[in-house]
Amino acid sequence: MTFGEVELLRDLDRQDGWVLSKDGVPQSYVDLQDPTFLDFEYVRLMADVIDLLPEGPLSCVHVGGGACTIPRYVTATRPGSRHIVIEPDGLLVNLVREQLDLRSVPRLKVIVAGGREGTAKVWDDSSDLVVLDAFTGATMPVELATAEYMGDLARVLRPDGTLLVNMADGKGLAFAKRLLATVCDAFRHVALLAEPGIMRGRRFGNLIVAASRTELPLDLLSRRAAGGLTQARCVHGEALKNFIGGAYPIKDGDSVLAPVPPPAVFG
Repeated sequence: MTFGEVELLRDLDRQDGWVLSKDGVPQSYVDLQDPTFLDFEYVRLMADVIDLLPEGPLSCVHVGGGACTIPRYVTATRPGSRHIVIEPDGLLVNLVREQLDLRSVPRLKVIVAGGREGTAKVWDDSSDLVVLDAFTGATMPVELATAEYMGDLARVLRPDGTLLVNMADGKGLAFAKRLLATVCDAFRHVALLAEPGIMRGRRFGNLIVAASRTELPLDLLSRRAAGGLTQARCVHGEALKNFIGGAYPIKDGDSVLAPVPPPAVFG
């Protein structure tokens, strides 16, 4: 199976910064000397959520590897953390291991498998954090957005664990609303984070979902998101229900098309 053409591009502004691009779509950014430098705004939003989790090392599962930006960040900010990275592209894993110094991240294990196959191998109640950030090019695989898969991610998480989902959508946000309905069926506490223009469906971009069976630090999260460069919004509670509207959860076998970005987005 082929997974597309991968490029590593050096950041001309940062000596140790690299962009991993697949089929012309930027997938990851890493600074090898400073893993806490996060160039992509949506990754900073995920880091905002992670920073507000209880102090200490985390046991993490990452569905979608890329250049392992988040595992590097968590290891730098929470020494002693453990990581399982599930990534189907073995050639990509080898490239990142060799060219982007993946061996420098301790306690990291890679499972070369698809998201559902790899998650099935993870023990019940074993993770503080699950990060679902899996894309084929610029499109999220629909089989990783279903109620059945969300149930498996809930199985992997400890009772007070947190799920983070990176998705992308544009005008109308139909896919985002259905994915949110799916997550809300599996988790009691859910919040949506995104730049205002993306949240309103005015332009295509990334939206971050945070979910847990226990309460999320919503006030702190709202302040951190709003204080970033893009002054992102945090939507939860009744506002999130209104956002979802009449959208219903995605089930295995449903005919759902994940949104594809307009050509100009990465042009």
